[in-house]
Amino acid sequence: MAQHQTARTGIRTSAAEIDAGLRAHMNKVYGTMSVGMLITALAAWAIAGLATTTDPSLAVGQMANGTMLTSFGAAIYTSALKWVVMFAPLGMIFAFGAVMARASAAGAQLFFYVFATLIGVSLSSIFIFYTSFSIVQTFLVTAIAFAGLSLWGYTTKKDISGWGSFLIMGVIGLIIAMIINIFLGSPAIMFAISGLGVLIFAGLTAYDTQRIKTDYLAHAHAMDSEWLAKSAIHGALMLYLDFLNMFQFLLMFMGAQE
Repeated sequence: MAQHQTARTGIRTSAAEIDAGLRAHMNKVYGTMSVGMLITALAAWAIAGLATTTDPSLAVGQMANGTMLTSFGAAIYTSALKWVVMFAPLGMIFAFGAVMARASAAGAQLFFYVFATLIGVSLSSIFIFYTSFSIVQTFLVTAIAFAGLSLWGYTTKKDISGWGSFLIMGVIGLIIAMIINIFLGSPAIMFAISGLGVLIFAGLTAYDTQRIKTDYLAHAHAMDSEWLAKSAIHGALMLYLDFLNMFQFLLMFMGAQE
C-alpha cells in the first residue's frame, strides 16, 4: 500500500513538473516573440524617421504620396537596394532551419533578433503611407485577437493538427495571388487577399500555439535544455510571423492613409 502511494506521488510530481516546465517554456516563447516585435517596431520607426524629411533642402526624392525622402530614404525605397531590403528577411527564414541545427541556442536567438531588425527595416514604409494612430490602433486590435486565438489554441482539447496542411496551402495560394495582383493591380483582388490573409493567419496562430505545446509535451521527458531553448526560439519565430502577417493584412482594412 505504501509503495502504491509512493508511486502515485511520483506520478503527480512528474506531472506537476511537466506542467511547470510547459508554463516556463510558453513564457519563454512569448517573451522572445515580444522582444522580437519590440525590435521590429523600434527599427521600423527609426528607419522611417531617418528616411523622410520635411526640409526641401534635404530631400533627394519622394514617395508616391508626396513624402520627401532623404538620400538614405531614396536608397532603401526607390533604388535597387529596395529589393535587398524586401527579400533579405525571406532569405533568413529559409536559413533559419540550418541555423537551428548548427548554432547554439544563444546564436539562434541572436539570429532571430537580427531577423526582427531586418523586418523592421522592410516594414518602415508603413509609417510613410499610414497614419501613426491607425498603425497603433491596428496593432492593438491584432494583439487582442492574437492573445485570444493563442489562448484558445493552448487550452482547447480539440486536436487541430489537421489544420496545418490546409493553412499552408492557403499561405501558398495567398503568395501566388499577391504576385499575380502585382501585374493586375486590382483593388477587389487585394481586398479579398487581405480578408483571406487575416483568416489564414488567425488559424495559424491557434494551430502553431497548440503545436508548440504538443512538441514540448512530446519531448519534456528528455529534459534536453539545449533542445528546449531552441524549440522556444523556433516557436517564437512561428508566432511572430503569425502576428506580423495578421497585423499587415488588418492594416490593409483598418489603416488610414496619410
